[in-house]
Amino acid sequence: MAKLTTEQINDIRSSVDIVDVISKYIPLTQRGKNYFCVCPFHDDHSPSMSVSQEKQIYTCFSCGATGNVFNFVMDYENISFIEAIKKIADISGIPIEVDLKSNKQQVVNQKLYDIYDLSLKFYQNNLNTNEGIGAKEYLLRRNIDEDLIKHFQIGLAIKQRDLLTRLLLKKDFAEDDIIKSGLVIKSEYGLNDIYCNRIMFPLYDLNGRVVGYSGRIYNGNDTSKYINTKETEIFKKGEILYNYHRAKDECRTTGQVIIVEGFMDVIRMYSIGIKNVVAMMGTAVTKNQAVLIKRMAPEVILLFDGDNAGAKATMACATELEKISVIPKVVRLEDNLDPDEYILKYGKDKFVSKLNHSINVMDFKLDYLRKTKNLNNSIDASKYVNEVLEHLNSIDDDVLREITLTKLSKDSSLDVEFLRSKLNAVTKNEKLREAKKTTKPKVSKYEKAEVYLLYYMLKSSDVIKLCMRQLSSLPTKSYRDLERLIVTYYKEYGYINEADFMSYLIDKDEYYMNTLKQIQRLDLKENFTLDEIQDYIRVILEYNIESEHQRLLKLLQETDDQGKRREIGQKMVELKILRGE
Repeated sequence: MAKLTTEQINDIRSSVDIVDVISKYIPLTQRGKNYFCVCPFHDDHSPSMSVSQEKQIYTCFSCGATGNVFNFVMDYENISFIEAIKKIADISGIPIEVDLKSNKQQVVNQKLYDIYDLSLKFYQNNLNTNEGIGAKEYLLRRNIDEDLIKHFQIGLAIKQRDLLTRLLLKKDFAEDDIIKSGLVIKSEYGLNDIYCNRIMFPLYDLNGRVVGYSGRIYNGNDTSKYINTKETEIFKKGEILYNYHRAKDECRTTGQVIIVEGFMDVIRMYSIGIKNVVAMMGTAVTKNQAVLIKRMAPEVILLFDGDNAGAKATMACATELEKISVIPKVVRLEDNLDPDEYILKYGKDKFVSKLNHSINVMDFKLDYLRKTKNLNNSIDASKYVNEVLEHLNSIDDDVLREITLTKLSKDSSLDVEFLRSKLNAVTKNEKLREAKKTTKPKVSKYEKAEVYLLYYMLKSSDVIKLCMRQLSSLPTKSYRDLERLIVTYYKEYGYINEADFMSYLIDKDEYYMNTLKQIQRLDLKENFTLDEIQDYIRVILEYNIESEHQRLLKLLQETDDQGKRREIGQKMVELKILRGE
């Protein structure tokens, strides 16, 4: 199957409007000729991402994220370049034949992914043998039917402890890679499988590749109900969400993502038709996971276990989400049940009713913080008020803040205006701390000239031609390297277009895109004159001449050879002429 040409890729990119595509993911607000939104790629509290309909690119002036429609879809959905191209082609109705598997580049740790791919087939096959009958019956008793078993690729590690090890060695995997996978352990007796006599639930990364397992006992007395794969080079719990790859499109369609604690909760909810759900795998939410959740849907529901540990986890997760301007809703289940148990005990209708009657996060926090305190005790009451105000400070919803202040006033018998003044003081101090963090670095006139030249080279072939004629190179290596790439692109295709050039960069070293990000985030003025360009070129030439003068001066000081000294002296005279001296 032929590889897509640069021209085909550019045609696909220009077939859609970046504003239309991004607005399907996050709300955009028009201000002037550009559109703005809260940046989904960092902890953003106010709209700092600009989307240019004219240039068909986006730029965040806070974190530096920038790119065209392909970059946005790739980063937002955590997919490859070719997958982003296919998605955009599908949107615009352009038929392309792309084998996503064959187009995927060889990735780091490919051997580990291959090991897991083979192990998945091995465990699935075990479940369908005579030795898997007991495990299959156990799953069916737990109301996990054949369709769910197939959909979630559930398998079985049987009692013999070296079967997977022998298979991997037979397939010529290196012993070091087999051990690094976390599926095999080396002891004084040799290599042995980690998992034995357990039902195997595969765990996936964001792209849907199996990177670990949770092995559950089903017919033994092992004290460890579940054994999860240890963290490896491809399995980092804090960077993934269970079921993300299946749920992301459903969440975008429904506008809602439900967060649960464990994978069994996800599987059970799937069994009753609820598919916009992901699991934390029982770990505390990380900043990476919070950002992923924010990208999935505008409405977030936290549905953790109904016990005290689940309440504590809800509190922690909500607080982490609020740091990135996500205000979740909360559902609490009675009888200390988790969602899996609740559905099995009360059925679909009652569970769906619970989902439809979620509470706002501050009502949950008020209840949670109040439970451990005696409000008739002045110390407890003071602590309760200060804790609520601290949590309320991270809420951007003005209406929710006012409602909560009214409820807090009733709880504490303190005047609403007094509480509001205390909250405003907390908010003011927080803003002052944030302001101190943001200081712009000083830039020399030479670096300023480099940045402006590169910025305008991306907008005009005339600027490229001027630089090609008059400049040998830029002083700063990263800028010099990007300039050479711009010139190479122009020579190859005969034109320059920012959005197309960004597609060209995707297959290059990330180093180039990082340099471009530094330039784009400066938000320089769009219009320029050729006189201004000549001024920037003169500044660079001045720098180059001075650098060469210093280099020659150093050589002159280091040599006693009279012939070389005369040669260096002649070059220094020529430089003086160039400097107009």
